[in-house]
Amino acid sequence: MKNRLIYSERTLNDFKNVMDEYGWVAYESVVKPDFIDIINEDLTKAYQLRRTIQEKNGISANMQGTLHHLLERENFALSFLENMYCDEEIKYFLGGNYILNGINAVIHAKQAHPYLSNMHRDVRTFMADTKFLVQMIVTLDDFTEENGATYFLSGSHKADLKPDTAYFYEHADRAVVPKGSIILFNSNIWHAAGENQTAGLRRALTLGFTKPFFKQQMDYSRFLGYEFVACLSAELRQVIGYNARTPENLDEYYQPPHLRMYKSDQG
Repeated sequence: MKNRLIYSERTLNDFKNVMDEYGWVAYESVVKPDFIDIINEDLTKAYQLRRTIQEKNGISANMQGTLHHLLERENFALSFLENMYCDEEIKYFLGGNYILNGINAVIHAKQAHPYLSNMHRDVRTFMADTKFLVQMIVTLDDFTEENGATYFLSGSHKADLKPDTAYFYEHADRAVVPKGSIILFNSNIWHAAGENQTAGLRRALTLGFTKPFFKQQMDYSRFLGYEFVACLSAELRQVIGYNARTPENLDEYYQPPHLRMYKSDQG
């Protein structure tokens, strides 16, 4: 089955067929090695900050190696989004314009057991025929069976049924791909991070993209600042969420069309 799910070249037709049937697809070696080095360097400092906050607020258990909301002005995130990786596939899946729901990361070390290691899916509400969220994993190290390549129970996105744990691990496929690869998957699919049995790290970015009217995990446009929009390309304004904001007062609400916070092409 691996050859039907993992590709060295991308075609939209392959994406359509494989996502419909299996619920996930992987493209090998998309992100350039030099950029991966920059990302991994940024993650080191980013993790220290987030781990300090996790511990201060008493929620550090089972969150080892997890980093949330990495969209900042000075790190890799804006450059990553500007590349518009898999833009055609995401637009097809979501039926048009989309925004970033979250940009996170995981640094999976030996004997670390974050919540991502549990069998799960990324939405709590199952709607088989309504596609509102697509997930992306960017491999920052090689994904191997030994270091815990992600498990996907192919086809499980089609039914509102939690599989038995033993059945899941017996029948799930593994996303064994080189670093710099991109995995896209339907948010309804059951999946789990594998166990890292090596001395090295298995690092990855995890992103979600949604239809524009779907609430983001963090208000990125307000976090970066409304004035920051002038520094961004039209593509980044769209993806970050500047075209799908919620007014906080009447003055922001009563604006001519070109200045409205929620644009007319956002669904």
